[in-house]
Amino acid sequence: MLNLLHAIWQADSAFPSGAFAFSGGLEGLAALGAQPGRAALAAIMRDVLLCRWGSADCVALLRAHGASGDLDRIAAADAALDAATLAAPLREGSRRNGAALLTAHVRLGRAEARRLQRAQAEGCLHGHLAVMQGALFRDLGLDAHAAVAAAGYAMLAALAAASVRLGCVGAIEAQSALAATLPLLADLAADPPQADAPIEGFLPLLDLAAMRHARADMRLFAN
Repeated sequence: MLNLLHAIWQADSAFPSGAFAFSGGLEGLAALGAQPGRAALAAIMRDVLLCRWGSADCVALLRAHGASGDLDRIAAADAALDAATLAAPLREGSRRNGAALLTAHVRLGRAEARRLQRAQAEGCLHGHLAVMQGALFRDLGLDAHAAVAAAGYAMLAALAAASVRLGCVGAIEAQSALAATLPLLADLAADPPQADAPIEGFLPLLDLAAMRHARADMRLFAN
């Protein structure tokens, strides 16, 4: 039961991971004139889960989780995810969220977070969010299935919250889109990709929207 509670704790949007500052490209998409309603938001969540998070972040998370604290293996997963994240705003956002997650766990007294934060400060790690989640969630005692479920839910919840703050949908519509995507996340958590799978993602519309958004004069989100 404690592991389940740890998973809920880490997936909670109130946990200070910095995700509230990032839209994952949604703000850039809205600036292009797209105002996704409930069905479109659910489709975006599905595409992110299948074509970006599930094939890149999730694999990096599983590699870090399976590294059992081996810093060289964690760093290798981190470098691979960094190379596969082509859009600079998304790459920088992932690093910043990872740093925020580490800081939160350091302040909670987690020795593993302190070790990872020191490695990041020394330049041994970029500190991508998914990689830090994999390492920290293992340290908390979460198995791979729970780690994927917690991290995936946190990502989807952040997209739902961003869509509401952007005025694309109301709170109930956002939650409806999120609920429609949960079966896909459940399948991914039950049967996650192999940790040695290629780390790759292809979601060009959101990537381009995020890059265009980075040049905007006024922004609500960092990406």
